[in-house]
Amino acid sequence: MKRLTVLPIVEGHGEYESIRILLTRIWTELLAGEYLEVLRPIRQSRSKLIREAELGRAVSFAMLKLGELEGPGMVLVLLDADKDPLCELGPQLLGFAQKVRPDADVAVVLAKVKYETWLVAGVESLGRYLKLESGDQVPEDPEGEKSGIGWIERRFRRPKYSKTVDQPGMTAALDLELCRRRSPSFDKLCRELDLRLQR
Repeated sequence: MKRLTVLPIVEGHGEYESIRILLTRIWTELLAGEYLEVLRPIRQSRSKLIREAELGRAVSFAMLKLGELEGPGMVLVLLDADKDPLCELGPQLLGFAQKVRPDADVAVVLAKVKYETWLVAGVESLGRYLKLESGDQVPEDPEGEKSGIGWIERRFRRPKYSKTVDQPGMTAALDLELCRRRSPSFDKLCRELDLRLQR
């Protein structure tokens, strides 16, 4: 499957702006896929998306949109893990989605701890945005150290970090290989896309 259409379901404004850039780069640069179409994301609050009924409605709507198109398509649910264990919340949400639409190709990926943790994982490629002070240690395990928004904000070059303004540019500059090596949850996203590519 060299071509794929993805409809993301996300919780944040930053992810809403960044997800097309991220998925397209993974598909073409890391996985050598030919073409990935990322449809306009569905955005809802996390508190809604972790509920069975609300997630089911979002997945059903996504499938309606994908059904209007030709070719293979998948629904990607991307949320921050926050404090929830990935091994519990991920399968639970996937079960919610499959219960409503067992015919849907759905992947659930939880960014541990936040989307910004993925950015920290590739910090060396983000010198335009972040300034490492003398004595700063680059986290080799940003997920384990719970490096996220606060880590980014303390080192941000401009007065204030904005998810909607800065996250897309940082995503475009991110070293994907480095991020994948340091972040198991980012690797999970890459593996979900690779699974569709190999079909």
